[in-house]
Amino acid sequence: MKRIIFTVTNDLNYDQRMQRIAGSLSAQGYSVLLVGRKKASSTILQDQPFQQKRLSCFFEKGFLFYAEYNLRLFLFLLFTRADILCAIDLDTILPCYFSSRLKKQKRVYDAHELFTEQAEIIRRPTVQKIWSWIEAFAVPRFTWGYTVNQFIADHFQYKYGVTYTVIRNLPICYPLENYNPEGYILYQGAVNEGRCFETLIPAMQSVQAPLWICGDGSFFEQTKLLIRQYKLEDKVLLKGMVAPHQLREITQKAAIGLTLFSLKGLNQYQSLGNRFFDYMMAGIPQLCVNYPEYQKINSQYGFAHLIDEPDSISIAQELNKMLRDRVLYQELQQNALKARSVLNWEHEELKLRAFYNQL
Repeated sequence: MKRIIFTVTNDLNYDQRMQRIAGSLSAQGYSVLLVGRKKASSTILQDQPFQQKRLSCFFEKGFLFYAEYNLRLFLFLLFTRADILCAIDLDTILPCYFSSRLKKQKRVYDAHELFTEQAEIIRRPTVQKIWSWIEAFAVPRFTWGYTVNQFIADHFQYKYGVTYTVIRNLPICYPLENYNPEGYILYQGAVNEGRCFETLIPAMQSVQAPLWICGDGSFFEQTKLLIRQYKLEDKVLLKGMVAPHQLREITQKAAIGLTLFSLKGLNQYQSLGNRFFDYMMAGIPQLCVNYPEYQKINSQYGFAHLIDEPDSISIAQELNKMLRDRVLYQELQQNALKARSVLNWEHEELKLRAFYNQL
């Protein structure tokens, strides 16, 4: 049985994407180990059909965390059997590269995003230079890889001469047993810089519905301050990290989902976020930025209401329009319910299995 090790820097309980990937390959007959981090706030690992391992670190953020985690991960990989190592994004790529070189293993790069073009990285030139150097060093040495949309695949082909497969972050198709929109607006995902919280929170002053935010991240404390600044403590609810099965129920009961990104970096502009498909799978309309990858899919399936400028005034106006215009709302809703039978992991995982079978 061939063994694949996947490496991430996040907490495994909340990583739906990696749970799907690892679960699909485990069902295909591979021995799969998913390696992540253990935080002070981490809960007990949930049972999965694949193996899991969390590495503990003294540091939880910043340069010291990445340095410590990469060293611990390298040592772990060095003494753990595997046929294939797969690095998820740049923050685990160096341990996978050096360990695979020493042990003559096959290595794969899973580029979930344009890591060096994230909003929180491009505003720090020194940090961006370091990550750009790591990318320029490592990516050409990972001849096998896949990413989430065609733009990123073309970007790596042009810049580093590698040809990567496109495997989108589509959700598993599940029955809508808890489908009952209750009227709240939902943001799910990382609460990071570049996700429009600085415009979304003030917009909620004039939106005729409450907002639930399910997630955590580097912009979480700033979001708290914005909520207090605009006196929205009773209207904007921070739910924190939510387990995938609970998040699925919450999403099915939301009136509108939010897929918002600022124009602070190429990563945001050319993104194709998980939540875009998660709202669709739950059968709820969403307000989404009118950026290329979303526009391309929405022109075919029409389940999102697109917004050109995600500023506070526009966000408030478009959300209220969606809440009031029942014809528009029902059209988006019906399109989402139709699209979920096509845009799902059951179809997309065939590409994943074919990719690993060829190795």
